[in-house]
Amino acid sequence: MKNTRQNKILDLIKAHDVENQKQLQELLIAEGFDTTQATVSRDIKELRLTKTLSHGGTYRYVSDYQPPASAPYNGRADKLRALFADAVISVECGQNIICVKCAGGMAQAICAAFDAIGWEGAVGTLAGEDTIFILCRDNTAAERLRQELLEMFA
Repeated sequence: MKNTRQNKILDLIKAHDVENQKQLQELLIAEGFDTTQATVSRDIKELRLTKTLSHGGTYRYVSDYQPPASAPYNGRADKLRALFADAVISVECGQNIICVKCAGGMAQAICAAFDAIGWEGAVGTLAGEDTIFILCRDNTAAERLRQELLEMFA
């Protein structure tokens, strides 16, 4: 439940200019998550969300791994390389799905960094505690992406 809620928080802050914890709590409740302000506060801390100035002049939550679209590149690939080098155990293909095994508790951080880059051929990702699944358009795209990951992080 926690992983699902935290993934929803990341989705919500991408889709909305969330200015405070109360607003985030209300959005979560509207999405069917019965949550308290204390839980939202812990999630914000665990996800390492920060506030940045939005185009409208208000502050909003953003993920460390997904800077606002107007921000410069900010070394997202460097963050992914560093996370990958420290925590990834293996990268394997199973048809059009890539399975990335990670050290315990690291999959969501690595997945968020991966998603921020926007890899060609990747349709979507799913992260647990120690495993990431990357759904690719087809087997060829999966093998190509697997090779890129292995070369990039070797």
